Amino acid sequence: MDEKKYGKYLVKKPAREVKVPGLGEIKGREYPTMTYMSNDLVPGCNVYLELGWIWDMPDPNPHILEHTHNYNEIVLHIGSDPKNPEDLGAEIEYVFGGEPLIIDKTSAVFVPKGVKHGPLTWKRVDRPHIQMSIMLGAGTLAESAPAGYSGK
Repeated sequence: MDEKKYGKYLVKKPAREVKVPGLGEIKGREYPTMTYMSNDLVPGCNVYLELGWIWDMPDPNPHILEHTHNYNEIVLHIGSDPKNPEDLGAEIEYVFGGEPLIIDKTSAVFVPKGVKHGPLTWKRVDRPHIQMSIMLGAGTLAESAPAGYSGK
């Protein structure tokens, strides 16, 4: 790859910008999360991607409350066991459109814009896992508001 021409598309150091207003520390998880793609990091990129590791029961739990977005979102929960990658190593109750979903496998959820989702409540954490949010068409933190966060 020609780094002079294409290096501008590579993000090697994430932004750490997603914080819950009025919430101090969140124990048991990476906080603030890591933003690896946005218009601020790659001008012209109209996708916002942030992720964080969860290694213990988050406290407070839940810390992701009910919210909506003006953009479609994909939320991934990714396990860390290379011998059993489909096992999340955790159990999360994810309220989606008012309906509780149980997530205990590596999975992806498509959230159409305007659909209420949350809270997310961790029921158990046996092993570290990744939570990733991809906002399609939202290129900035203000547009995407991952997990309902305003970044202020």
